[in-house]
Amino acid sequence: MTVPILPEQPWLSAPATRAVVAALGSGNARIVGGAVRDALLGLPVQDVDIATPLAPGEVIKRLTAARLKAVPTGIAHGTITAVALGHTFEVTTLRRDVATDGRHATVAFSTEWREDAARRDFTINALYADPDTREISDWFGGLGDLEARRVRFIGDPETRIAEDHLRILRFFRFHARFGRGEPDAEGLAACTAHANDLLALSRERIRDEVSKLLAVVDPVPVVGTMLRAGILAPVLSEIADLDRLQRLIATEAGQGAPVSWLRRLAALLPADPIVLEDIAIRLRLSNVDRRRLVAMAAPAGPDVLAEAYWDGIDAARDRRLLAGADADPRLAGWARPKLPASGRALIARGLTPGPEVSHKLGWFERQWVAAGFPAEFDDLLDRAVREG
Repeated sequence: MTVPILPEQPWLSAPATRAVVAALGSGNARIVGGAVRDALLGLPVQDVDIATPLAPGEVIKRLTAARLKAVPTGIAHGTITAVALGHTFEVTTLRRDVATDGRHATVAFSTEWREDAARRDFTINALYADPDTREISDWFGGLGDLEARRVRFIGDPETRIAEDHLRILRFFRFHARFGRGEPDAEGLAACTAHANDLLALSRERIRDEVSKLLAVVDPVPVVGTMLRAGILAPVLSEIADLDRLQRLIATEAGQGAPVSWLRRLAALLPADPIVLEDIAIRLRLSNVDRRRLVAMAAPAGPDVLAEAYWDGIDAARDRRLLAGADADPRLAGWARPKLPASGRALIARGLTPGPEVSHKLGWFERQWVAAGFPAEFDDLLDRAVREG
């Protein structure tokens, strides 16, 4: 039987990778997971993860002896971050699950490669490559699934989901990115049966998976499958309009607009600021992202620069993309102008310091923005004193 070989990869022969592999010692390192999967698909490899039978303490000892930085980023679960020549590598000791509750796992360290592979989620993520010979180890049919573009759970899907409920969302995200055709039937059935288990997960974990799903080139077919199966109902029951997302994606592609998962989320939801605010809180969005999402509830207005001034350039672009409107060239390279006057200018015109100054300055700002940010504004200041 021919042993599968990983094609030559620049990152595999790079000095940083070789330094970490050499520090761990012969036979003590295999490239695992996404790096192997993406290399086989001809995709750019972003992160290089390394599995090792060495205990975490021994990993630190060997990296340090080789004058490489060792950061115990996840030592309880066996993960050490190795830093070599400015590049980082996650080095994780082989593991087996001792106990799981759908959110967290208690692990025991192992020296068996197959045992480590068996605890992973999907067959295409359980491929290991020897960094010296480039021989690939595949115990669960991941190579065949990769060729068929099929995302399939390792072993029994329900068991894998019971170990970590987040695998429900990961199943669909990975199918959206790597799959072809309909999702694996057995996996889909298990995800459908356990959709309510998503309620046990932290909102942050749900947000991270949803953001990655919506950022793929075209998530519409998979999101449609999820809606029909009731997968998202427990956590995002407000999703109402798949057609709007489809139109948005076509507009983004036509204009060459950068993908925004927040904008795509807004396309799936009612254009209601109360709903969007609630979801922003539910998904634990940052204040910046919360404001951006809520701003998308408003329709695109006639004055794009005024919108950009008040709500931000992202909001102005988002609204037009959601409306299917052409990009406004005035936004390219636009910077928010600074308000050219302060309360002192109004006091100099006879106003008494106090709340009235703030009120009239606000009037001036609104008029100045509506007038298109004129460089000459003395008349507006005079009007602010009289009319503001």
